[in-house]
Order: sequence, then C-alpha cells, then structure tokens
Amino acid sequence: MAISDLYSSGKHKQEIGHFASVVKIAKSDGIIEENEQKLLDKTAKKLNINQVEYVEILKNPDKYPVNPPVNYDERIERLYRLTKMIFADEHIDKEQIILMQKTAVALHFSIDNVEKVCDEAIHLVMNNNDLDDFTTAIKRVNTI
Repeated sequence: MAISDLYSSGKHKQEIGHFASVVKIAKSDGIIEENEQKLLDKTAKKLNINQVEYVEILKNPDKYPVNPPVNYDERIERLYRLTKMIFADEHIDKEQIILMQKTAVALHFSIDNVEKVCDEAIHLVMNNNDLDDFTTAIKRVNTI
C-alpha cells in the first residue's frame, strides 16, 4: 500500500468523523429541517462522503469518532461548518450548543477556552462572516 493511500484513508476517516458531528447537530432537536438537509448534502459532497456512508452516518452518527485534523486551520474550518449547521434551521437550542462545545474540545480547542471560542463562532456566523474572517477571529480569541 502506498503512503498516499494511507493518507487518503486517514483523511477520509477524519471527514467521516466530521460529517457525523455535523449530523449530530442537525439531529439534536429530533428533526432534520430542509435547510439542515441542504447543508448536510453540501457538506457530504465537499467531504467526499458517498451515498452508502451518508445513509449509515445519518442512521447512527454516534458510531463515528471526531478524528480531528492536525492542522489548526482545518480544525477551525470544522468549527465553522459545525456553527453553520447550528444556524441552518434558523434557531439555536441549548443541546446544539452543548454538542458544539463537546465537539470543539474533541477538535482540540482548550476546555478552559471552549465556551469563549464557541460564543465567538456563533457571533461570527450570525453576522455572516466568511471562513477567512472566521479563522482570523477565532485565532484571536483562542489564545490560552
């Protein structure tokens, strides 16, 4: 097996884990709304999740670990996608925030700073900041 195959496989496991986290947030209120479904479809495509994987992950997202990327900017991008999912159905509930914070810790954001980072992430997405602005702001807030 080539090293590139190992990297690809590991990368895909990270993508599956991330997609499962996004699904957990979408399902947190028991219903996947139309806007959430659209974002799930878009996210699955971006993460190269095939139809079989998609269906399996939707059935049981808890089965898949987060597997965070090593790269800090990629971890921030994952936080960005999670935050976008929270707003996909145009309302936020406490369970979604708790899931977001747990996932942020799994993405290696400091447990001491996770609440501040997640609050900033929510504020940034609420104000329609793009990924570049989001990344800059999260790096500024995540200084522990």
